[in-house]
Amino acid sequence: MAQQDWKSRLGVVYSTNPDFQYQTEQDAPEADTLPPQKQRLVVRIDRRRRAGKQVTLVDGFVGRADDLSALAKTLKTRCGVGGTVEDGQILIQGDLRDKLVTLLTGLGYNVKRGN
Repeated sequence: MAQQDWKSRLGVVYSTNPDFQYQTEQDAPEADTLPPQKQRLVVRIDRRRRAGKQVTLVDGFVGRADDLSALAKTLKTRCGVGGTVEDGQILIQGDLRDKLVTLLTGLGYNVKRGN
């Protein structure tokens, strides 16, 4: 069935070689999650593309998406606010930079407070 998947072969030019086998790129495995002591997180505030609303961004997490989601859930629960994970960043609603720096430091992460 994989040979008949035409959507993954869009943009491929026809080959006259009868032995040609189209190969798709394999997804790169996710990097293993570094221990908290080796992580370097940056906590900063952002207002862009959010209609003037403030969100606190946590950048710099190196690891699997599941571990990032678990960390985001922990931070949202302890702060009592909403948030999400987008593009490898944790977005927390509101200006909670000081509180997040304290929480992440307590969890053992190396944290830098941004703007």
